[in-house]
Amino acid sequence: QVQLVQSGGGLVQSGGSLRLSCAVSGRTFGNYAMGWFRQAPGKERDFVATFSWSAGTTLYADSVKGRFTISRDNAKNTVYLQMNSLKPEDTAVYYCAVRDSGTYDAPLSYNYWGQGTQVTVSS
Repeated sequence: QVQLVQSGGGLVQSGGSLRLSCAVSGRTFGNYAMGWFRQAPGKERDFVATFSWSAGTTLYADSVKGRFTISRDNAKNTVYLQMNSLKPEDTAVYYCAVRDSGTYDAPLSYNYWGQGTQVTVSS
């Protein structure tokens, strides 16, 4: 059974940093792609970043490029999202997810999801 368990998040002032973690179990680390999405109240779930082991690519939404970094620890089967220079518009529930195929920025392409973690950035 595939499980994604998220940790991190919280409340931070504008300009601050947070790191989100996503521990993956039930899948061989590296034979799938990981993605991060976020969803603000009343809005759709938006793509934030993705990393593909097979393709060796990392992609980011324009809104977070240069501020957010996706990384992984193979020994811990964990993927991270380092978020720097946070802005109030980054406030949302953040989700990690596993994708085997499909479009990298489409939520429907992702098979498994973490439970979500709240990130709140105050101005």
